[in-house]
Amino acid sequence: MPGKGTAPKSGDELKQRVVALAQRLGLRAQTEVRAARRLWGQQRYIDVVITDEKSGKQLGIECKFQATPGTAEEKVPATIQDIAHWPIPGIVVIDGEGFSANMRGYLMSTGKVVWFDELEDWLRLYFGL
Repeated sequence: MPGKGTAPKSGDELKQRVVALAQRLGLRAQTEVRAARRLWGQQRYIDVVITDEKSGKQLGIECKFQATPGTAEEKVPATIQDIAHWPIPGIVVIDGEGFSANMRGYLMSTGKVVWFDELEDWLRLYFGL
């Protein structure tokens, strides 16, 4: 299963590893970027926004970590819907052993979810690195 070995151990650590990976690839990374409001009026923040300063191309990333079975996985489908309303393209980066087999299958089928340990290849392809 993806994410073993050097996997993050919390949502905040996952976010910081996404930032570090982006910077290592020569991309700019900002955290908690304000992006208007949700349908019910709550302020919307994107966990990480990565920018290729040469091209201006941007990507928003929501980070979801689940170490044990629980409710974090239930929030990801709503996050995927929220991404559709962002002013930039976006994905969800996930990690942890706690995602159920059914949820892993669903998440991969959306085309909007990437395991952390596959993110470098995904970013290289997206940004043309």
